[in-house]
Amino acid sequence: MSALDAIRARQSWSKVADTAPTHDELLTFVEAAGRVADHSSLRPWRLIELRGADRETLGVAIAKAQSDSSPSTKPLRASLLIAVVASYQKSDKVPHWEQEAVASGVAHMLSLLLDEAGWGVIWRTGHYTRSKAVAKAHGLGKNEELLGWLYVGGKPEGKKPGKRKAIDASALVTRMPIPGKKTKK
Repeated sequence: MSALDAIRARQSWSKVADTAPTHDELLTFVEAAGRVADHSSLRPWRLIELRGADRETLGVAIAKAQSDSSPSTKPLRASLLIAVVASYQKSDKVPHWEQEAVASGVAHMLSLLLDEAGWGVIWRTGHYTRSKAVAKAHGLGKNEELLGWLYVGGKPEGKKPGKRKAIDASALVTRMPIPGKKTKK
């Protein structure tokens, strides 16, 4: 399958089976995903692998962030969660927004690689990703922000992912405006 075919076939899987790639398999995917464009090669990202009881710890932190009395069961929806962390590096050339874009690019590339390898993946976020309780549970440093989690598991047999609308590329790709000439949006 070509990269173009794999990308066109990619879908988010909101429900996944209780299987996941091994740690060593994950490392292979991360090594490839880390090849995204990265101005000055800062590697302003890291990933945190959550399995087993780690997911329950996250559920407690989410509950604390939302002032809930019971742990959240959301992290139990997949047997592997991969926390995506923007880990900002000092740089006079590369602003924080660009470093966050690199971390997001790694997450997206990783989701594509996992999907192409047959795993179900969805990138989940939420307002609590930036909460103190959730940051503490992940051991984030002062120069880091959690961007969300990739929920990873087996693609359930007989199930299909949700449908996505086709992209009208011609409506999204424009040209530079000609100076002095009015353009339509």
